[in-house]
Amino acid sequence: MKPWRHYTVVGFFVFGCAGLVARLVYLSITDREFLQSQGDARSIRYETLRAYRGVVYDRQGQPLAVSTPVVAVWTNPSSSEFDEVTLTKLAKLLELDMAVLERRLEVYAKRKFMYLKRRLPWEKAEQLRALKLAGVFFQPEYRRYYPASEMAAHVVGVTDVDDAGLEGIELSFDELLKGRHGRKMVLKDQRGNTVKDLEYLSTPQFGTDLSLSLDLRLQYFAHRELKAAVAGHRAVSASLVMLDVRTGEVLALVNQPSYNPNELSGSRFDRMRNRAVTDTYEPGSTVKPFTVLAALESGRYRQTSLIDTSPGYFKVGNKLIEDPINRGVISLSEVLQKSSQVGIARVALRLEARAVYEVLVRAGVGAYVGTGLPGESMGKLSDLGLDNPVMRATLAYGYGLAVSPLQLAQAYLSLATLGIRMPVSILKQSVAPEGRRVFDAKQVRQVLDMMVGVTEDGGTAPKARVTGYRVAGKTGTSRKVGALGYDDKRHVALFAGIIPASDPRIVIVVVVNEPRGEIAGGGTVAAPIFARVAARTMRLLGIKPDSVVSLPESV
Repeated sequence: MKPWRHYTVVGFFVFGCAGLVARLVYLSITDREFLQSQGDARSIRYETLRAYRGVVYDRQGQPLAVSTPVVAVWTNPSSSEFDEVTLTKLAKLLELDMAVLERRLEVYAKRKFMYLKRRLPWEKAEQLRALKLAGVFFQPEYRRYYPASEMAAHVVGVTDVDDAGLEGIELSFDELLKGRHGRKMVLKDQRGNTVKDLEYLSTPQFGTDLSLSLDLRLQYFAHRELKAAVAGHRAVSASLVMLDVRTGEVLALVNQPSYNPNELSGSRFDRMRNRAVTDTYEPGSTVKPFTVLAALESGRYRQTSLIDTSPGYFKVGNKLIEDPINRGVISLSEVLQKSSQVGIARVALRLEARAVYEVLVRAGVGAYVGTGLPGESMGKLSDLGLDNPVMRATLAYGYGLAVSPLQLAQAYLSLATLGIRMPVSILKQSVAPEGRRVFDAKQVRQVLDMMVGVTEDGGTAPKARVTGYRVAGKTGTSRKVGALGYDDKRHVALFAGIIPASDPRIVIVVVVNEPRGEIAGGGTVAAPIFARVAARTMRLLGIKPDSVVSLPESV
């Protein structure tokens, strides 16, 4: 090469380099901020640091709802192209239908974000990571797990795919449980992989743990007995509520049918309804203790006061009120023991028009219980029509009003506390709350003593007896309303009981909706459920017997 050619090439090279340097210096001075922002836009991202949702415990510290780490798999359809081999691997590991996956990618082809799979177990995500598929990205998240499964599903509830509360405690206390997500700034490469954490902008604040008043052991007994009863009586549904008399805490709350909150796919919506809180029924004869209490408050009646029920029926307006048999002249105690419609109606019609209504209002009927559980019903209790004798008579034996099982349990709680209306709580209480006296203690004690007769020989619920304990309770069998009025073939069987009657500790209300077997009464359907659950509860909680047990003499 001739010297001049060599110097010409070198000169052009030097000139080009100088031009590049000059351009870089120019850009770094005049367009620095623009270029920096463009570079950051292509490599710097903000990521969410997921907060750990608070754990829900029962009163003994057993977990009812915990969060487990899972992975969300996503892609950018607008910039990712998958060949058939890659799609086959994705579909297999993600357990997706190949045709469905291809169709989704086509539909979202112009979008920059699409979930391929949510809540992927960690081990499956690791298998997918090992394949190092281009265009497949991973995002850590949490999935809620419920160790008690369907046993406590209606109380604890469930969360959605984004870990937000949908039902039960998960919904009511979502703000406390969910916490606050954190945020960080990261540097990513062109494949979307994180190269470096640049800055933590905010730390995640974990959710608050909650301790419920439920005792999982008692919940299990109640769930088992209720499930067996619904199957045995071919009932449409059933509910059971158990309250602690000393604190007003809900120790057990069960519904049938139930659902598995760990696997919602295929679950029927009606199974998710917390019937003990949302559904209302005419309580039937379970209202009679409150009518008797109104009679005692009036000063016109005592336990031994005699009521003539002959000839076993009588007419009020156009309504015929009747007993199964003519019981003749019986005492007020026997009216309650034998659940005489005629007797209780005659008593109510001799009282002031608002007497029974006022007692029910003071017991909490027709008002919100206030547990905070979603969908809580306040029932139905109205003073309209009390000037009508028919309305007063039917109200006395539990028609013309509606209560939820939880509301009925609270009303009986006011009897178990000897006249103190207690707040009901679904959260564990460290200190017993103060109640408000609504009834005279001596009069309530007389009513409880009369209610013990209901579970003794000659009463309507001997099947509610628990060996070694005095049980104060009341049966109820109400007809359901159909298209043509009250239906004689569709019933609600109820039993509300207090145990031990001498020193009340537990209130249990059992409601069986539309039993379809040969028996349908509260004393034969609901009372035995009470007895089995109450017996287990007494032993488990170590509550002393209050009744002498007769032992057979040794031979």
